Amino acid sequence: MKKILLLLILLLCSTNIFAQSGLQKIYETEKAFEKAVAEKGINQAFFEFSSLDGICFVPGYPVNCREYFKTREASPAALFWNPTYIDLSSNGALGYSMGNSIYKPKGKDDTDAFYGEYATIWQRQPDGSYLAALDMGISHTQPNTETKWTSPADTGKELNEKKYSAADVSTAFFEMAGKQGLVKAYKEFLAEDVRLLRDGKMPIIGKQNALNEFKKDKSLFFATKRSVFVGAADLAYISNTYLKTDSGGKNAENGNFLLVWKLRANKWQIVFDVFVPNPPAKK
Repeated sequence: MKKILLLLILLLCSTNIFAQSGLQKIYETEKAFEKAVAEKGINQAFFEFSSLDGICFVPGYPVNCREYFKTREASPAALFWNPTYIDLSSNGALGYSMGNSIYKPKGKDDTDAFYGEYATIWQRQPDGSYLAALDMGISHTQPNTETKWTSPADTGKELNEKKYSAADVSTAFFEMAGKQGLVKAYKEFLAEDVRLLRDGKMPIIGKQNALNEFKKDKSLFFATKRSVFVGAADLAYISNTYLKTDSGGKNAENGNFLLVWKLRANKWQIVFDVFVPNPPAKK
C-alpha cells in the first residue's frame, strides 16, 4: 500500500514539474515570437510561429495564418506584446495565453500607438515545440502596463482519467445562452477565476466582476452550430462565429468568439473567453 501511495505521489509531482516546464516553454516561445517580429517583420514571424492549420482573425472573418501572412503585403509596422497569463493542459498538448499588446503602424519609433489584449491557443508539436493554433485579440484606448505572467495553481493536476468531455457541457451552455440569455449561462458555467476580453475594455477578471459587467445585458447568444472544438486532457476550446439578438429578436451584434474550458473536480467550466464583434457594414 505504501509503495502504491509513493508511486502516486511521484506521478503527481512529475506531472506538476512537466506542466511547469511546459508553461515556461510557452512563455519562451512568446518572447521568441515577439523577437522574430522585430527582426523579420510581422508577416514572416506569424508564418513561422503558426501551425499548418493555425487560424488568425482579420476584421470580420478567420483566415489560415500561414496562407494569409505568406501573401500579405509587407508592412513596416511594429508589434510588441507581453504575456500576462498562461495555462496548459495536464498532458502538455494544449495551452493558451493572454497578454497586452502595442501596435505601431509605421514602425517602433512611430508616435501613434494602438493598445490591446491578445489571446493565443498553443498546440505542442511532435518535436516538443509549441505553435499557435489560434490567435485573436481586442483593442482598448489605454495601455496595460502589467508585465509579470502567472498561471492557475491547479495547472497539471487534473489528469482527466475518466475522459470527461467538454463537448456535452458546451452544448448545454449554448442552449441556455440562446434561450435564457448569456448572463444566465455565465452564472451557471463561468469559473470563479475566469478571464474575459471584450473590445474597448481592459481584461475582466473573476466571475463576479463578469456578472456585474453584463448584468444589464438581456441579449440572447447564438453560436454557429458547426464549431471547431479541440480538447486535450483537462483543457478544451471552441471557436466560431456568433450572433447576439436583443429582447425583440433583432440582430444586435455578430462576430467571432473563443471559449476555453477547463475540468475541475469533474466539472467543466469556462476559464477564458473572447468576443470580437465584426466591424459595422459599410453603407
